[in-house]
Amino acid sequence: MNDPYGRLKARFNRIGALGEASAILGWDASAMMPEGGAASRGEQLAVLAGLSHELLTAPAVADDLAAAESQGTAEGDFWDEQNLQLMRRAFRRASALPTELVEAATRANSACEKVWRHARATSDFALVRPLLEEVIRLAREEAAALSEATGLSPYDALMDGYQRGITAGDVEPVFAAYEHFLADALPRAEAIQASRPAALPLPGPFPVEIQRALCRRLSERIGLDYEHARLDESAHPFSGGTPADARITTRYDERNVGQALMGVAHETGHALYERGLPEAWARQPVGEAAGMAAHESQSLIVEMQACRSDSFLRWLGPELHASFGGAAEPYDGANLARLWRHVERSFIRVEADEMTYPAHVILRFRLERALIAGDLRVADLPGAWNEGFHRLLGITPPDDARGCLQDIHWYDGGFGYFPSYTLGAMAAAQLMAAARLAVPGLDEALGRGEFTPLIGWLRSAVHSHGASLGFQELLRRATGKPLDPEDFQAHLRRRYLGG
Repeated sequence: MNDPYGRLKARFNRIGALGEASAILGWDASAMMPEGGAASRGEQLAVLAGLSHELLTAPAVADDLAAAESQGTAEGDFWDEQNLQLMRRAFRRASALPTELVEAATRANSACEKVWRHARATSDFALVRPLLEEVIRLAREEAAALSEATGLSPYDALMDGYQRGITAGDVEPVFAAYEHFLADALPRAEAIQASRPAALPLPGPFPVEIQRALCRRLSERIGLDYEHARLDESAHPFSGGTPADARITTRYDERNVGQALMGVAHETGHALYERGLPEAWARQPVGEAAGMAAHESQSLIVEMQACRSDSFLRWLGPELHASFGGAAEPYDGANLARLWRHVERSFIRVEADEMTYPAHVILRFRLERALIAGDLRVADLPGAWNEGFHRLLGITPPDDARGCLQDIHWYDGGFGYFPSYTLGAMAAAQLMAAARLAVPGLDEALGRGEFTPLIGWLRSAVHSHGASLGFQELLRRATGKPLDPEDFQAHLRRRYLGG
């Protein structure tokens, strides 16, 4: 009865369980739920969000936090101390937001996201515009309240919810430097590609049932345990669920086996991070992932750094040929590299190559800052998108489906998330460089289709730390330095520019 920290842990365990329930309901809404269940599911998620918020902001939490911080945790344990600090952070952020606002935002996000699906399919921005205006109105309200509570700018307060300790001021110079790098590197990469023989197309078709079996085998080979995981289909691949019940999805195209395979590799990286979090701290703040940039580093080190490497593609080619038959030449590892590492100015972020992908993120970062600040009207978003896209990549989207309607994030209330994608790509390159130094024979193992050395290193260097370390400290411990964008640029130069 006189253990305030123990009471807090019990409370956060309940909050964590509610979050897990919401995660499964969210996965189901995207992967399995019939369309007619959307309104009901939105209400369910809103109620769960409200219950979780009430548990977190109850007056007893403030009292127990003050008492626990005064008494200290048992024996000054590092994990308990970090857990208590993260509890305080969660309470500070949640207390800034009235329950009514949390529920209203959840309902608005759910309603907008459902209409967005139809708007994207028909390239009709006007259809979703009024709902997006409401989502952004509530997001600004949240950002203002969080700003007052945290001392951060409104947009930084939203960013902090996805990757703590990283602000727009940290991101701006990184993105500006990359934009400068891309202006020189992209035309050079295109010229090098043009001077080489064109890639041979894979013959196809690729029956979905064979792809599905291949994707499962690949994810198992990487390390996913299907006693604690599922692989399903969705319009947009994602990873969800809980650490004990990982849910990944992909989408299949009988003309393009690489889309599903690399999608599964990416989502498996996310799922393995969740599966590798410290089980002893499950449902506690310190037992969660270190943030979304950290999460993206784990998906991208598996997909981009490992599964698109020369070593692994040499192993994968014969596996694909054995499954689909036909001529062997297109399945040669070097040909797969030309196919699946092709640099091209394109409109769709999720289909972009790793060199141009950051440009897609830079655009979204700039636009969402302007939306939250009130400097960009929702009605002007399509035009601003097209203008900014042309400035970065020199091409203009032909319609809004390939422009401002393509991503779910804003229509689901996810403002401040996009920078994590490119920060994660940069961190993945930095981590892979460190892994190669720490694990002799890493590329040779990938050349045998073996991921155990890489995943074992990640378990120790990243997964096992949970949220006990911030993004920069996690990188510092694993690689000897905070985020260094030069490692990503060096990776791109080696892979695409020959040096």
